[in-house]
Amino acid sequence: MKISVVTAAYNSQETIAYTIESFLAQSHADKEMLVIDGVSHDDTVKIVESFKSPQIRLLSEKDAGVFDAMNKGLHLFQGDAVGFLNSDDTFHDTGVLEAIAQAMQDADIVYGDLNMVTDHRTKRIVRSWRGGNFHRRYSYQLGWGPPHPSFYMRKEVARKVGDHDLSYITTADYDYMLRALALNDFRVSYLPRVFVDFQIGGISTKDWGVTIRGNLECLRSRRQHLRAPFIDAALFLRLIRRGFQLRKFGSQSG
Repeated sequence: MKISVVTAAYNSQETIAYTIESFLAQSHADKEMLVIDGVSHDDTVKIVESFKSPQIRLLSEKDAGVFDAMNKGLHLFQGDAVGFLNSDDTFHDTGVLEAIAQAMQDADIVYGDLNMVTDHRTKRIVRSWRGGNFHRRYSYQLGWGPPHPSFYMRKEVARKVGDHDLSYITTADYDYMLRALALNDFRVSYLPRVFVDFQIGGISTKDWGVTIRGNLECLRSRRQHLRAPFIDAALFLRLIRRGFQLRKFGSQSG
C-alpha cells in the first residue's frame, strides 16, 4: 500500500527539515510526501529541494491558507491512502506508516495518538492527546475528536468526503473528520500508539482565545451536520478534555 503524506508549508525553514527527515526515516517503503508551499519568503523551498528525494514532490504557489494547501494535496496525491503532517511536526518513530498500512488492511480510516511538544530537539511534552475509540452514535456529541495529524484514510474516503470547508478558519480539519466519521459508514480503526510529535505554537495552539473561537467553530460544524442545538454539551466537554490533558501530563513535561 502506497501512503501519501501531505505537508502544507509556509516560511517553515526552522522546522521542515525535521519533518522531512522523519518521513524519509519511515520503515514503510511505499510512500510519498507532497510539500504544498505557499510561496515562502525564507529558505523553506531550498531546504525541501536539498533532500533530492524521488519520494518528495514540491508545489510552491500562492494559496488561501493551510486548509487550502491541504485541499491541493488531496487533489494531487497518488497513494492508496493519505494523511497530513504539518511542516513543524514529525512522526514519533520510524514505524508509524508501517503500522498504518497494516491497520488499513481491515479499515478505511485509521487514527492514533499525538504528543504536543515544545520543540523537536528536547521533545518536551506539554500535552498528550489520546485518540480513543470512536462511536458513531455519540462520540462527537460528547466532545470527542481525533488528532488530525494522526488521521489517515483510503483514497476512496478522501474522494467521497471531498475538500476541507474553507469557511472554517481554524477548525476545517475538525469539520472534515466529523464528516468522514459521523456521516458515513466507513470501517474505522484506532491504534493506541503515538503517531506524531506536534510542535505547539501553530494556528490552533496559540492561546486559549484561539481555542475558544475554534470551539465555537466546532459547534457550528455539529449544528450543520449533526443537528446539534444552539448550545450543546460538547461545547464545554471539549474544553474540559483539553484541560484534563494539560493537567495530566504537565508534571511529566517539567
